[in-house]
Amino acid sequence: MVRAAALAIRGSATALPNPVVGCVLLDPTGNVIGEGWHRGPGLPHAEVVALLDAGAAARGATAVVTLEPCTHTGRQGPCTRALVDAGVARVVVGASDPWPPASGGAAELRAAGVDVETGVAVDAAEGVNRPWLTAVRLGRPFVTWKVATTLDGRVAAVDGTSRWITGAAARADVHRLRGECDVVLAGIGTVLADDPQLTVRQPDGVPLSRQPLRVVADSLGRTPATARVRDDVAPTWIATAAELGAHPSGRLDLAALLGAVFEQNRRHVLLEGGPRLAAAMVAANLVDRVVSYVAPALLGAGPSALADIGVTSVAAAPRWRLSEAAPVGDDVRLTLDRLSGEPAAPAL
Repeated sequence: MVRAAALAIRGSATALPNPVVGCVLLDPTGNVIGEGWHRGPGLPHAEVVALLDAGAAARGATAVVTLEPCTHTGRQGPCTRALVDAGVARVVVGASDPWPPASGGAAELRAAGVDVETGVAVDAAEGVNRPWLTAVRLGRPFVTWKVATTLDGRVAAVDGTSRWITGAAARADVHRLRGECDVVLAGIGTVLADDPQLTVRQPDGVPLSRQPLRVVADSLGRTPATARVRDDVAPTWIATAAELGAHPSGRLDLAALLGAVFEQNRRHVLLEGGPRLAAAMVAANLVDRVVSYVAPALLGAGPSALADIGVTSVAAAPRWRLSEAAPVGDDVRLTLDRLSGEPAAPAL
């Protein structure tokens, strides 16, 4: 299952809005005879790729798959039928499929005479697919907040300058991260202050052909016609309070925004807004993961990464679990996942 999870990760930049899935086929003696992962919408699913890799040797084999084989017929046929037709004798499943149109694969396989074991190495299987699983379970996209700060938590200097807090390697890594999401979300404050393009670019600056949807949280519709987020490199949605409705605070209803994005078949939002938008998302319990790039620099003053979220004591602070700490050039990338509190679904 660990190997299947490693295969699944290979689809991280291309699979959305589908899940990442990996599959390993073993012969009766335990030797690997086929491997596969899902590369993207409309392309063969992981099980089918592994079956093609194994060929006739798949008969009597065991399939180890990170996500319960689907029962759904879309641009590809159901994986349950492919496994049965290939003569696979046993299927070992990591995570159950929570998406109603495709779920029920384990029961369907058992009904066809296949030996099925579920819930194997769930942490590994769910870990590689957490954004998609969270989105489907909650009916709103998984939200990753990306932030770049100095050692003392500043995102800009007193004079407003913020380019560049982190080095070239960290900035390149941000483009990798954007490429693994299907929405990039920023606030109107960031657009007016920095005029970011919010696209995924290669090291030479050339945009990739696959771009996430750019969303600007702009309650009053102040995004200039000349803003770079309005160019034709990637699709853009200027989300206004008039369109989505206002929160009791008078600002854009962020839960409604996430719900609307989910209805557009988007599953993973990269939050790149400034301190105010980040604070609003955190306070609303709508952030699932934090990716923080920390630069070896000190400013001592200037805006911090997060505005007021209403926390008045250490005991009330939202807590996160450190999942990874990795050097990226001269900077450090910290990846933290939600530890306390249940993720929030949109109130639509």
